[in-house]
Amino acid sequence: MKTIGMIGGIGPESTIDYYRSLTRLHAERRPEAGSASIIINSIDFKQVLRLIAQSRLPELVEFLSHEVRKLHAAGSDFGLLAANAPHVVFDELARNSPIPLISIVEATCDEACKLGLKRVGLLGARFTMQASFYPEVFARKQIQVLVPSEEEQAYVHEKYFGELVKGLFLAETRERLTEIVARMAQKDALQAVILGGTELPLILHGGEAAGILLLDTTQIHVRAALDRSS
Repeated sequence: MKTIGMIGGIGPESTIDYYRSLTRLHAERRPEAGSASIIINSIDFKQVLRLIAQSRLPELVEFLSHEVRKLHAAGSDFGLLAANAPHVVFDELARNSPIPLISIVEATCDEACKLGLKRVGLLGARFTMQASFYPEVFARKQIQVLVPSEEEQAYVHEKYFGELVKGLFLAETRERLTEIVARMAQKDALQAVILGGTELPLILHGGEAAGILLLDTTQIHVRAALDRSS
């Protein structure tokens, strides 16, 4: 089995979810095998967020490239970023990486194609919702990506960093997020909503909200990594 290298710590709660999901699914797929081989490099997520917020993307590439090289030096056969927002520089990062990298965006797009989806919503941190990296990848497969209103984006962003990344998962926040999913689906005739922040599946779990299919980017990414590792 190949060794999976993971850049974690960008969202501490979701990094834990990634690890649990990787080990659980590996055991389900290969019960006769030993434990999954995983190397985690837990980095300073505040530094990543600061560089993104200040649009210092070349510096972000340099910072993440340094961290990916640590995974390579530790023996990783390939790598992944356990977060959505840093994928804004994924193409540049992948070109300079000493090991292959698996994109959460491309893996999610592949899943949407398998499901025959053509119109999907996107929830995540404000930067993820406002950036072009999801729409551009999905547009290659003729899939339209739509986002909530500016007011709803502000709410999701505030709760994401004010609660979710801190491990706070409140019932009232879950209810409001579900309302946003329902409104988006009705207004834009969506077939599904992408949980484009890897903490979001920790509060919107179960695969759907308000009867709308949710694309859990963490689990999609995990499956893609294990497909590559076997």
